[in-house]
Amino acid sequence: MKPDIMNNYQQKWISTLKNAHLNGWEIKPQGDDIFVEMPHVTDLKLIRDNLPETLALMALDINLPKERLKFIFHNGYEQFEYLLNPAAADLEQED
Repeated sequence: MKPDIMNNYQQKWISTLKNAHLNGWEIKPQGDDIFVEMPHVTDLKLIRDNLPETLALMALDINLPKERLKFIFHNGYEQFEYLLNPAAADLEQED
């Protein structure tokens, strides 16, 4: 298995998230995505509801060209994905 090679944008986001000192959260690359493992007691609905505003504030510290980036949030029981800077192909997909 080859090691994950992160792009600069992905690497900067991982660094930014880790610097937030989220107790019990494991943040790591997963291919071109970012996988976030949260404690089992984490309320995913609360995270999902506040995520766009939270990431928008965190993005203010990132001075790199924007790239497509998928965040995968998991709390041991369930997970959800959030796509930042979707590509045209993402926007054309139907659910």
